[in-house]
Amino acid sequence: MGFETAFNQVNVTFGDFQALKDINFRLEEGKIVGLLGRNGAGKSTLLSLLAAYRKPSTGTVTIGGQELFENPLLMSQVTLSYNTDYSDETDKVKDMLDAAASYRSNFDRSYAEHLAEQFRLPLDKQIKELSNGMKSAVNVMIGLASRCPVTIFDEVYVGMDAPTREIFYKELLEDHARHPRTIILSTHLVSEMDYLFEEIIILKKGRLLMQKRSDQFLELGLSVTGATQAVEQFVHGMKRLSTRQLGGTTSVRIYGELSEAQHQEARNLGLELGNVSMQDLFIHLTEEEDNDAIEK
Repeated sequence: MGFETAFNQVNVTFGDFQALKDINFRLEEGKIVGLLGRNGAGKSTLLSLLAAYRKPSTGTVTIGGQELFENPLLMSQVTLSYNTDYSDETDKVKDMLDAAASYRSNFDRSYAEHLAEQFRLPLDKQIKELSNGMKSAVNVMIGLASRCPVTIFDEVYVGMDAPTREIFYKELLEDHARHPRTIILSTHLVSEMDYLFEEIIILKKGRLLMQKRSDQFLELGLSVTGATQAVEQFVHGMKRLSTRQLGGTTSVRIYGELSEAQHQEARNLGLELGNVSMQDLFIHLTEEEDNDAIEK
């Protein structure tokens, strides 16, 4: 069975509020995907559909061509890790591992214990007694060790300090290489996590703004650096993201792809072309109120 994921004309409404509007996209199986969007863009709603927590108001969500909602065979192949309120949870960490192993057929207990060691999680301690960072690590541990064909992490790093997040990223990449599956990461830490993504999806106000391979997305922006007059001549009429000047040197970040002729012009002017970060492009795209175009 294949695990290509597809959203087909998906809409979600809550009363008079439309949380998702005409969502259409496909994800090939086996990729690490970054799901990006500002607060309220619809990310968590979209992930709740993919985890079969709710049914679309209209449209379908399918995995391997089969509709996901109330399909027990498919639902068992998807895991969603998110920040959970464990304040009343008396189970110990090892009890959580036992429970996960009982309902996840691909759960790797030995790998989970390896992760517990990496995250310094005390297996005999009650979940509610853990720090917020350790509670997040428990969610990450179960999500990775479940090895579901579709694995989702929804802002699960909240509470983790920087060294612990680095352990998470390292383990995610290494285990994905050993056991390829679709991994979806919903995050605000774009600058910290961009190197993980093979593909990105951007939501804006409940709509799909863009779906691209990460390398294609990064081609949408460039920095242009050189003598101020030459830079200003070159970028005239282009969409600027920012401008910085130091003495007689200016650096302008632009949005938009350049033709080969423009690349040659930049060389002739002695200009240096560089990359714009994924975070800068994301901020630009989601700030512009008049940019409602959907790019695929």
